[in-house]
Amino acid sequence: MADLDVELAPKRLEIFRELIPGLKRILFAYDGADPYAVSQLNRYREAARRLGLTLIERPVRSQSDARLVLGSVKKRDVDGILSPRFLSLNIPGFIIEAGLRQSIPTMLHASFFVEQGGLASYAANLYEVGRLAARMVDRIMKGARPADIPVEQATRFELVINMKTARALKLTIPPSVLLRADRLIE
Repeated sequence: MADLDVELAPKRLEIFRELIPGLKRILFAYDGADPYAVSQLNRYREAARRLGLTLIERPVRSQSDARLVLGSVKKRDVDGILSPRFLSLNIPGFIIEAGLRQSIPTMLHASFFVEQGGLASYAANLYEVGRLAARMVDRIMKGARPADIPVEQATRFELVINMKTARALKLTIPPSVLLRADRLIE
């Protein structure tokens, strides 16, 4: 299964910039020991450079390190916080806490985190990815060889915005972004 998360990084950053007028400095805390997070970082670097944004990179190596980095972030230092994909070191949880505590907008990698108080996410629809994966498992259970099953990729992507969080941050979401949202959480 391919959910195209790394490939979506530039689009996620573009949407974040549209969502937050004046977005210039974005914190990206990530597990420095995770090769996937490092590959995602490279895509965010390229996109930030192209969009004229400053990506503030903070590799962390432990949960206490992640708590310290995200617990000390201040609104005067960054305009937004971007989340890596994986849950390692509880980084997305600390991002949501820091964003709400310091009134900093957050862009996450899954709608689940928007439901928990993050501002927005843009990603493959994980329910669709799960259905595709279940279909593959079913084929294998019925005797298909995994090597004979083609790679499938997500085809449905969704922009989710938490309007309650937007109000708490005193943000007015541009109408052009609201119209493109697949789901608004009240």
